[in-house]
Amino acid sequence: MPVEKLNGVNLYYEIDGDGPPLVVVHGSWTDHTAWGMVAQHLTDSFQVIRYDRRGCSRSERPQGERTRRDDEADLAAVIERFANGRANVVASSFGGLITLGLAATRPEMLDRLCVHEAPSARLVKEGEETRVVADALDSMQGVIEQIEAGDSAGGAFRFVEELALGPGGWELLPEQIREVFVNNAPTFAAEQRDPAWGDLDVAAIAANAHPLLLTRGTTSPEWLLITQEALMGALPHAETAIIQGAGHSPHLSHPDDFAVLIGKFLRERAPA
Repeated sequence: MPVEKLNGVNLYYEIDGDGPPLVVVHGSWTDHTAWGMVAQHLTDSFQVIRYDRRGCSRSERPQGERTRRDDEADLAAVIERFANGRANVVASSFGGLITLGLAATRPEMLDRLCVHEAPSARLVKEGEETRVVADALDSMQGVIEQIEAGDSAGGAFRFVEELALGPGGWELLPEQIREVFVNNAPTFAAEQRDPAWGDLDVAAIAANAHPLLLTRGTTSPEWLLITQEALMGALPHAETAIIQGAGHSPHLSHPDDFAVLIGKFLRERAPA
């Protein structure tokens, strides 16, 4: 099993393909396998590096408090070890926050970036949209408390049904993915306890001006669409794309379309 100690934590990884290095960062609850179908389409042009983030699946789960900065340092270590210090990055959800956080602090490590629906809730600051996002965060707090009370299965179900996919979404997930969600539930709760989990230095990200593609679906929960629109507004230099019929996980529901979109952007845009 390919595991390497990076940034003080044993991280599981897989590397496939040839070409410029492309690191894939998964979101909360999941692991590297969520990107398997997309990776298959990209290995002809890129060396695709996938890994399980700390606390997820095959990677080590350190005890104690954690912050998103830990994940950013892990990503930097992955790039340093497997990509000679500089890489393209594709990420979704919480993985997008990690990637954008690193873009603000270590811009020299990144080339082109693709981010799908990073939950940048703190960029939403006015109007009815604020209430929608606040309600979602209240529901998320309930999920965290349920997990910390020992009900990881119930918390995973509630997150998928109320916050990620909508009613009926849990039954649509393959059994293997549902098991991964339940196993990684404590890691989700721990990362959400970081008071700065949603902070982004958008001024630094914009100033560094990496070629950036921000994508969203059309069937994602309203609060996620609102947060991604806020992120798009805060980073006007970014290119944007909408994936018709997709939701928060196009790498699972629309892998062919998503891979074509990502590949086209990465091949055509020159590094900053």
